[in-house]
Amino acid sequence: MNSMKMKHIFSLVVFLFAGLALNAQTVNKIDFEEYELDNGLNVILHQDNSTPVVVVSVMYHVGAKNENPNRTGFAHFFEHLMFEGTENIARGEYSEIVERAGGTLNANTTSDRTYYYELMPPHQLELGLWLEAERMLHAKVDSTGIATQKKVVIEEKKQRYDNQPYGDILIQTQERAFEKHPYRWTTIGDADHIRAAKDQEFKAFYDEFYVPNNAVLVVAGDIDMDQAKEWIDKYYAGIPKGDEDIYRPSVVEPEKHAEIRDTVYDNIQLPMVIQAYHTPAMGTDDYYAVDMLSSVLSGGPSSRMYKKLVDEEQLALQVGLFPLPYEDPSLALTFALPNMGKDPKVLEEAMDKEIERMKNELISDREYQKLRNQYESQFVNQNASMSGLANNLARYYTFFGDPSLINNELDRYMEVTKEDIQRVAKKYFRKDNRVVLYYLPEPKQN
Repeated sequence: MNSMKMKHIFSLVVFLFAGLALNAQTVNKIDFEEYELDNGLNVILHQDNSTPVVVVSVMYHVGAKNENPNRTGFAHFFEHLMFEGTENIARGEYSEIVERAGGTLNANTTSDRTYYYELMPPHQLELGLWLEAERMLHAKVDSTGIATQKKVVIEEKKQRYDNQPYGDILIQTQERAFEKHPYRWTTIGDADHIRAAKDQEFKAFYDEFYVPNNAVLVVAGDIDMDQAKEWIDKYYAGIPKGDEDIYRPSVVEPEKHAEIRDTVYDNIQLPMVIQAYHTPAMGTDDYYAVDMLSSVLSGGPSSRMYKKLVDEEQLALQVGLFPLPYEDPSLALTFALPNMGKDPKVLEEAMDKEIERMKNELISDREYQKLRNQYESQFVNQNASMSGLANNLARYYTFFGDPSLINNELDRYMEVTKEDIQRVAKKYFRKDNRVVLYYLPEPKQN
């Protein structure tokens, strides 16, 4: 197989996990102001007049895990539907309004939250605030928009998951890893659930979750604080507080004591080995240690797995280890693409050896210092963009109720010791605490 094709395959794998990677932030102090409106909407303002740009973003505390098990895919569906328009914005005009104003916009969904944002010229701040208030107050959740987006979402699942090589890695892994917790399905959901859902079910989802008391509004960039507050009060203060109980799953996934192994046949040319270990929730002390362990093993070409499996033994073309940063306990996924002609079983044994090394010996002082330097560098780079900074402020409030973590989460990483890294390797990276999948090429038809 030529090198260009291999790069393409690896880029597809990285794409699956890229949205789940660590959101780090700058060591320099980020100043912000936080307050809450009477309707429960939390507001965070960050003023930086050094660059002529402003970000208006809203994060709703709803993701795939808040869905009915028989109606999966709703959170991601709304990521699309919320661009249909509102009572005051014609259908299909939402994105065009932003683009005509010189801005850009996007949205994304995870298992835990849904995020919308506009990047605008500073003089269009009021427009950006009005746009987000419009869809919070009265988005078009009607039969025409629902029918349109059903087709879009179902087609997206076909193209990006069903017909993409390795496209269903997370789907296949999570449905085996979780028995009870709603992380057992992914954000794309089940196309049959979307097809079967009635219009009133989508309206009920909107009424429950798209309310100010389930959201945080972040405005960051070249703003005047007093003027921003005035516009926020004008457009958001009158939005009614949601009067329904917001569903938060309380189920706890049982601790695992037996390895799950399976084989997935796919339209691929190269096999892949997947190992998924159950790991603690984002924000816990052990999560930081697990995240740092993953960097030791697969944080770049000088990491342990890459050096050993790719460079020295030439068993693998690529390897990676990605802790999923979820609100509840989740998974750390390890993947490896075998080199041409290499037995996946031999590759898996080599992967296990590197994890056993983490359990049996402390990392060196040199590795430890390098690791700390890597995280300091990541924190410096993450908030270089105003959109990244706004996302971090929203995330820290949504999951931890503490946007000040944007300034001090690095301290939590710096508190992780070499002994902590060894300890979490022993505690979580056990064979009886994992799912192992072999992705193999579909058998040739005679």
